[in-house]
Amino acid sequence: QVQLVESGGGLVQAGGSLRLSCAASGSIVSINAMGWYRQGPGKQRELVASISSGGSTNYADSVKGRFTISRDNAMNTVYLQMNSLKPEDTAAYYCNAEVFAGGSAGFFDRWGQGTQVTVSS
Repeated sequence: QVQLVESGGGLVQAGGSLRLSCAASGSIVSINAMGWYRQGPGKQRELVASISSGGSTNYADSVKGRFTISRDNAMNTVYLQMNSLKPEDTAAYYCNAEVFAGGSAGFFDRWGQGTQVTVSS
């Protein structure tokens, strides 16, 4: 079994910062890409940022220059540093990882349970 556990969400005023963490645990052989997605009220889930196993990053236009994704491969952990937060960043944030647990199943997607980020104006 592979689990992703997120932490670091909360309530912050506009202009503030938060750091999200997501740790993967279980029968993991390797992890390919890791990423953060978010889903605001009444909206579809969208990609916020992703990072490859080699460290290449990709960001949604709405967060470029404000958010930074990073990972610790030895700890199977991905982080999202969020600065200059805006009310429109309010959403449930979900961690995603492409995991290889061995055997013939290949890589599969695993999601965290989500952590709420609320930015007040």
